[in-house]
Amino acid sequence: MTGTQRATFHSMIEGTQEDWARIAQAQMPHNQQLADRVLDHLRLLAGDYGGFAVDRLTHSLQTAARAEQDDRDEEYVVCGLLHDLGDTLGSYNHAEVAASILRPFVSPENHWIVAHHGIFQGYYFFHYLGGDRHVRDRFRDHPWFEACARFCADYDQNSFDPDFETPDLAHFEPMVRRVFAEPRTLIAETQGTAAAGNEPEAGAQKAAEVPATP
Repeated sequence: MTGTQRATFHSMIEGTQEDWARIAQAQMPHNQQLADRVLDHLRLLAGDYGGFAVDRLTHSLQTAARAEQDDRDEEYVVCGLLHDLGDTLGSYNHAEVAASILRPFVSPENHWIVAHHGIFQGYYFFHYLGGDRHVRDRFRDHPWFEACARFCADYDQNSFDPDFETPDLAHFEPMVRRVFAEPRTLIAETQGTAAAGNEPEAGAQKAAEVPATP
């Protein structure tokens, strides 16, 4: 990129309309490649078994496949595919990482499911690791409690099966590209959802960090 295509300010307080027009124009190709980066990062889960019977990528593919077989819509299937995307960099809060990436592109309900699935999934194993399997019950009165519980029961906790006929990632790539083609919310609206109560409660998230699992 040449100097004439870059902003001239060194501090944002000095920015001009022309500067921000240049920045917006330069950002467009980067934004358009987001689906590529998401898919590349998902591929990093391949070969990482973490003690499970299948690797993390296979688990993600199985979760998405089960949702698709259940006639869930495309956005939901993609959330299933990407729900553990945060495993590589968010070992202790992987659900939050995945949910943050998905937030601008999915419904509030689907975002909430991904953001909280780590806590809800704990129902199946926290007690084996000295934790409280019922920690999710603090969300019992939330309107999306049952939706998140069903995501874990029907698609997540049962997707560690070496004998399951697992589709490859190429099957889901067109869906990922469509979901990430255009954000539903702008940056200010996205950041504002924290104040609207869409973030996991700090105590519940801490309780979910018992160690990192899909």
